[in-house]
Amino acid sequence: MQLIFMGPPGAGKGTQAQLLAALWKIPHISTGDILRACVVAKTDLGQKAQSYMDRGELVPDELLMDIVKERMNQPDASAGWILDGFPRTVPQAAFFDKLLSDVGGGASSSGKGCELKAVNLDVPDNVLVARLLSRGRQDDNEQTIRRRLQVYREQTAPLIEFYRNREQLVAVDGDRQMQEVTAELQKALSGDS
Repeated sequence: MQLIFMGPPGAGKGTQAQLLAALWKIPHISTGDILRACVVAKTDLGQKAQSYMDRGELVPDELLMDIVKERMNQPDASAGWILDGFPRTVPQAAFFDKLLSDVGGGASSSGKGCELKAVNLDVPDNVLVARLLSRGRQDDNEQTIRRRLQVYREQTAPLIEFYRNREQLVAVDGDRQMQEVTAELQKALSGDS
């Protein structure tokens, strides 16, 4: 199973990805977690990424692509994965398609290999802002959150159409109780919907 979890910041991507990864015994790969770990460890990548994250901007493609490529080549990813936080733009999605072909994932639109699904969690902005403020992360204040939502709408939302056009999109209402969202995801992804 190869899944990309999409949705605005605070939609519950990470929570749902962790739950389903544990259930299906596949790795949950969060580019946000990897980036935050790099920031804490003060690696070169972390220091470069920090300046973008502090402004609520997306980390540049080149940095994210290097991280993702390295992670996708690890042995535990060979049986499937849930990717959270990447791709975030259509150019990243095109790169990712090529990467999957290169590492043998074969999740291209040609239908060969494992079928890639892109899961989009829909949640209203007012709910997102409240959720993010309640997390209490250092990088979450209302101004930064609203900027991140604006960046998401401008740069990431076109991915919804990208994957819809390829018939790989699974849309789920994320403005419900966590267990309800998980149940809906399991139903939608197992083909029972």
